[in-house]
Amino acid sequence: MTQQCEVSWFSALCDDDYEFLGVPDPMLQSSWEHCRNIVLTAEKGGFDNVLLPSGYQLGLDTTVFAAAIAPFLRRMRLLMATRIGEDWPPQLARRIATLDRILGGRLTVNIISSDIPGETLDGGPRYARTVEVMKILKTMLAGEHLSHHGEFYQLELDPPRMTTVSGKCPPLYFGGLSPVAREAAAEACDVYLMWPDTMDKVRENIADLRARAAKYGRTLKFGYRAHVIVRDTESEARAYADRLVSKLDDEKGRAIREQSLDAKNFGVQRQAELRGAADGDGFVEDNLWTGIGRARSGCGAAIVGDPDQVLAKLRAYQAEGIEAFILSGYPHSAEADLFARHVLPRMKHGPLAVDTI
Repeated sequence: MTQQCEVSWFSALCDDDYEFLGVPDPMLQSSWEHCRNIVLTAEKGGFDNVLLPSGYQLGLDTTVFAAAIAPFLRRMRLLMATRIGEDWPPQLARRIATLDRILGGRLTVNIISSDIPGETLDGGPRYARTVEVMKILKTMLAGEHLSHHGEFYQLELDPPRMTTVSGKCPPLYFGGLSPVAREAAAEACDVYLMWPDTMDKVRENIADLRARAAKYGRTLKFGYRAHVIVRDTESEARAYADRLVSKLDDEKGRAIREQSLDAKNFGVQRQAELRGAADGDGFVEDNLWTGIGRARSGCGAAIVGDPDQVLAKLRAYQAEGIEAFILSGYPHSAEADLFARHVLPRMKHGPLAVDTI
């Protein structure tokens, strides 16, 4: 019997929406109206959650957008990304609690282990700082007195008056492939997110993170972030994939990849390895197409096929332990509608239940 999973979509707050990859389109540029419409399409389509990404160089401010869109939603969650290098933990806790109240308890949080803008911190200390922040958030949002004396934060604070609807920290989604990132996830996050990879690597990564978390007496949920192209037939889906990159200049694609703040990290390098291992059509295994990574840093592959093939691929990931999917496609509103009509009704899905400890 197929287990329930959380199925989320993506709102392109950071200027990441195209009809043709690498070709800017003013109609698809990040704006309040455009990104609002993506979220409302996802709500109408029946998705459980929507990722609101964050990048200080591009697009819209995530927190302000989350606060603005929240009153439009009746049932869907928001997965708000927050860049740790840009925040002070007590203020972040207050904003999370406030947003959760506006949403009626439906906020989830994507933790990004970012630098402070204009500064660069080595991976080890940067992830150590992120672990401290995750622990501070869990204490403060549980309404407990905070006595934190770490390498980066020295805080003695009374419990805040404002907590979340549940009285505890919302689920913290977090990803990273480097050894220090994996250790940070094992110690402090709730949902470990991975970018597209071959099935054997998905299996290997889940086993590794489970073992690491067990050392801390913890268990993790696992999420998978990927693009998707679903059409009535496989040939139509492949033709659309080809069309998507048909105007992409390789030099322009490289420039897009390198403008990202995380253009050199372990995960991005792994996405490049996948492209290098793919066949002449860009497929690295059945129905996993790496062409999107030619013009995108980070999540650089798509599940491509007819509805049966896409559903089978998602169920194969579930069989390995994935319980949450964060999907996207180009253009984002149109592809959300296609997935919502062709695949989502055939999935057993709902908000991910997480015991945040």
